[in-house]
Amino acid sequence: MRGLRKEYGGLAAVAGIDLDIEWGETFALLGPNGAGKSTTVEILEGYRHRTAGDVTVLGVDPAHAKLDWKSRLGIVLQSSGESGQYTVREQLSHFARFYPNPRRVDDVIAAVGLEKQAKTRISRLSGGQQRRVDVALAIIGRPELLFLDEPTTGFDPEARREFWSLIEELKTEGTTILLTTHYLDEAARLGDRGGVILGGRLVAVGRIDELGGAEARVPLVRWRDDDGALREERTERPAELVVELARRFAGEPRELEVIRPNLEDVYLALVHAAGSAAGAGAANGEPASNPVHSSSPVHASNPEKEAEPA
Repeated sequence: MRGLRKEYGGLAAVAGIDLDIEWGETFALLGPNGAGKSTTVEILEGYRHRTAGDVTVLGVDPAHAKLDWKSRLGIVLQSSGESGQYTVREQLSHFARFYPNPRRVDDVIAAVGLEKQAKTRISRLSGGQQRRVDVALAIIGRPELLFLDEPTTGFDPEARREFWSLIEELKTEGTTILLTTHYLDEAARLGDRGGVILGGRLVAVGRIDELGGAEARVPLVRWRDDDGALREERTERPAELVVELARRFAGEPRELEVIRPNLEDVYLALVHAAGSAAGAGAANGEPASNPVHSSSPVHASNPEKEAEPA
């Protein structure tokens, strides 16, 4: 994507995104509702036309893609409109015929954990089981690129972990995956790299374990002082501070915690910072900026990077 933009009535839902996603990687696109995630993904899928910018997906502009290109994709939408009058096996068998090299239907049914429901009409399945059918339909064609738009909505914790195992298997096969999710543990588990989109702008890009930059990952030491006040200090050497505190208090201080920021902490800090910046800009009558914090800037905006994008 280069300068990707989508406007509705003069308002930008996507406000100029530059991004490369490489062959074989899983990229997690994160952001709150209304941030522009789904609009971006729908443009890449060919469902929605862009207002401006250049986009190439599997070497093709999605706006002009043909059926042979579409057969190389797998898509799990946020919601499905599939008919429920057919059984799981019937539906998958039907869709398998659309692809030149589909997976075996029974293998896919087993992969999504629906062996016992294979002869059950989809309308009689639970919400979580119907979501598994959506995933099965997306992978039946052996896609090179898989779009997962909030795929585990409605899954119970056990089903989510089973789904993660399935996606990890697809990763080992070299499938490129673009994932949007509100479950940050899911992004941390599955993603190789990630990006945070806010207000239609990409505000951070990098490896999942480096997203937000080094400063966002500095540990926080928190303790309660003798006067009852809660104190905290960020330090790259938390063990040394803990030892110093132990000496100062002649023992461990009350409510001592060493907090190492995880993806959720980093994400919430980015959302808060972007919201504060947007509020300050609006107060001053200035347009919002588009900062991109990246642990590997070449992946964020450099069109001449060495790795070939998917």
